Amino acid sequence: MEVPLRYAVTLPGPTGSHAPPRVVVVQATGEVSPDGEPVYTDAAGTLRVEVAHGVARPLDPAPGRHACLRALPMP
Repeated sequence: MEVPLRYAVTLPGPTGSHAPPRVVVVQATGEVSPDGEPVYTDAAGTLRVEVAHGVARPLDPAPGRHACLRALPMP
């Protein structure tokens, strides 16, 4: 099975703000997480996630940041 090179990851708006979610594109880094999943990062390198089964999990979770994010493969 081929691993996608890019994913669109949906980040929810701040809690209580009623702001719309934000979509961030992440690119494969060639690294593998401790769980054995591919690692992806955004262009700025501020969001690093592992992606498995349509779910992105931040590798460096910040307080208040969601642990599971929706990830859609991109062409």
